[in-house]
Amino acid sequence: MFLGHFAVGFGAKRFAPSVSLGALFLAVQLIDLVWPTLLALDIERIAIAPGITAVTPLDFVHYPYTHSLVGVALWALLFGVAYALLTRDRRAAWILGALVLSHWLLDLVAHRPDLPLLIDGPKFGFGLWYSWPASLAVETLLFAGGVWLYASSTAAFDRTGQGALWALIAFLLAIHLGNYFGPPPPSVREIAIVGHAQWLLVLWGYWIDRHRRAA
Repeated sequence: MFLGHFAVGFGAKRFAPSVSLGALFLAVQLIDLVWPTLLALDIERIAIAPGITAVTPLDFVHYPYTHSLVGVALWALLFGVAYALLTRDRRAAWILGALVLSHWLLDLVAHRPDLPLLIDGPKFGFGLWYSWPASLAVETLLFAGGVWLYASSTAAFDRTGQGALWALIAFLLAIHLGNYFGPPPPSVREIAIVGHAQWLLVLWGYWIDRHRRAA
């Protein structure tokens, strides 16, 4: 799942108005931002297997440090504690920790049974990706709801605050459609490179929020 995670980041602004959209994106995508580095280092592994699900050709062979439930819980704890120490905002820290954990829960809905509970534990997944129409509908509706929550909770105070937001929405939708309609990635190396590019989306979120205020 890609767009669904950003949907949660957008929507969380309603409940954490003091937290930048960039920090919300960082929380919901934290494990997918760490994962490409572990992939490039061959610590975690995937294979490209077209047809393994209707939506994604990726076979997630081994990724317990970023995508096991216990691993994600540890990342959530570390992120929440770090934010609390830096800002002294404990409420926001709890919300951000929950957002990190939300990534595993959304992946649980989408993935086939490849998400481990423990480092070497049993694997789970409800398999939404086996249905192309259902996956597209669920992610798109989630995203629409998240964007609505963000847009109704904030207001732009200049043109950048308006234009940068809608440009990001269009860009995320383009990636979303590319994931559904595009060809399989050519190599694992390219997946790792593109995965690292997601940091630009986090920076984009910080930029947008500098030009918007709580409504």
